[in-house]
Amino acid sequence: MSTTRLKRKHRKNIARANNKQRIIKQLLLTPVLKNVDLDELKSRFTKSEATTEAAA
Repeated sequence: MSTTRLKRKHRKNIARANNKQRIIKQLLLTPVLKNVDLDELKSRFTKSEATTEAAA
């Protein structure tokens, strides 16, 4: 008895694996935010808003 391959299922399995790898690569591309000083960021934005209001 000869063996037969399920070609459609094989293509589907390969596509599924490729999709999972693509998702992982996309997640790794996004930078991780570490050690962010929120108070310092907020002070930057309040300073820039004050300078734009004074200029207007």
